[in-house]
Order: sequence, then C-alpha cells, then structure tokens
Amino acid sequence: MVLMLIKTAKASLIYVLTIVCILFGAHLSFAAGDKITYPQKEWSFSGITGTFDRASQQRGLQVYKEVCSGCHGLRLLAYRNLKAIGYKDNEVKAFAAENSVNAIDDEGEIIERSARPSDKFVSPYPNIQSARAANGGAYPPDLSLIVKARSDGANYLHALLTGYVEAPSEKKVPDGMYYNKYYSGNLIGMPQPLYEDGVTYADGTKATQEQMAKDVTAFLAWASEPELEERKKTGIAVILFLLVLTTLSYFAMKKIWAPIKNREI
Repeated sequence: MVLMLIKTAKASLIYVLTIVCILFGAHLSFAAGDKITYPQKEWSFSGITGTFDRASQQRGLQVYKEVCSGCHGLRLLAYRNLKAIGYKDNEVKAFAAENSVNAIDDEGEIIERSARPSDKFVSPYPNIQSARAANGGAYPPDLSLIVKARSDGANYLHALLTGYVEAPSEKKVPDGMYYNKYYSGNLIGMPQPLYEDGVTYADGTKATQEQMAKDVTAFLAWASEPELEERKKTGIAVILFLLVLTTLSYFAMKKIWAPIKNREI
C-alpha cells in the first residue's frame, strides 16, 4: 500500500514538473522576440455580411499581373474563375490568351499554345529549381492561398507590402536583403515591390502604394477563398432557418403540453 502511494506521488510530481516546464518554456519563447502587430484595416469582406469589392479586386488583378506575376504564381486559380470578379467571357478569353502553356498534339509531341480559360494561371517558372536559381536560392511562394495561410492574413499581407523603410543605423542589412518593419526578423529577401504610380489603373484610380497594397490584398483574399461570399450567404440562411425552427418548436411544445399542464390531478 505504501509502495503504491509512493509511485502515485512520483507520477504526480513528474506530471506537475512537466506542465511547469512546458509553460515556462512557452513563456521564454514569447519573451525571446517581440510580437509584430499589423495595422488593422477595414476590409469590405470582413464580418458575417462582408462582401468583396469587385472594382478593388480587378485593380488588384492588374497589380498582380504587372508587378507580382514575374515571381509569384497562382497555381490553384484558373482563368475562368475571373468571371466571379466581374469579367465577361470574352475578357477572360483574351486575358488567358496573353499567356502560353505546353500541350501535347495528336502525335504526342509537346507544343506551345495560347492558354485557355480552363487553364490554371501560368507559373512564372517551369519548375522549383529554376525559380530558386532566379532568386538567389529563395523560392517565391505561390500566392493562391497566401491570405488564408497566414495568421491575420489580409492585414499581414498589406503590412508586408507597405512595411519597407530605411533600416535603423544600428541594424546591418546584408547584400541581397531588405529591411521590412513588419517582417519577422525585419530582413526579407524580396525587394520592395510597390512604388507610387507603379501601375496605371484602367479605371483612373490613383496608384499610391497604399492603394495598390489594398487592391492586391483584396484580390488575393478572394483567390484564397473564392467561396467566401457564398459561404456567408449559406451561413446566414442556416441561422435564420434555425431561429424560425426554434421559435416554431417552442410554440408547438407549449401547444402540446398546455392541456397536460392545466389538467387537474
């Protein structure tokens, strides 16, 4: 009996010490580096009833095409998906035809043809090795899910694109690296991509760095979750249905049980 109590006490002590070590280690890991806080922007697609701004998305596509597509792909997005942000069939077809893809002809030979609306966005590099070789060994991430893959994704991306500033005098920036106040460690291999009037918007909007960052973030937020608006509509419909069903069930229950409750015993 005494031996069993000793074993139980040892096991409890080990358990407590393990929990303490985990909590203490977590505290040290958080204390080791300052947490980066991103500026919180008001996005049209935030909230339970939020929707995408079609004009902003189309401007964002232009920014992606003229600035980002040279290094970053959208391998999960097809050209025909652009109809969801307001483009017509002929516009999607013309946009796709600006790119070329490899295909196999009737004789089994590899040929090059113009991209079709059913094709995925063409990658800027034929393979990972060539992408790394062209970028000093770093692999430019695909942007299909970038907003969904990062914590506080939209604000993270917007902050990253607008966070390039002069490094403090005491901060040494190695060759091939750039200082970004919103990037973990502050040193990033991607040069500043957005500059004032870096693009000429088709709708005449002034292309400030802030505006371009906001628009391309809106576009990539949609690319990450193209079903977002439909999902919100379905969610609201389900909630309303459940509210109506709950109300009807409540009154039906009162109607059924009223005679029993009022019955004299």
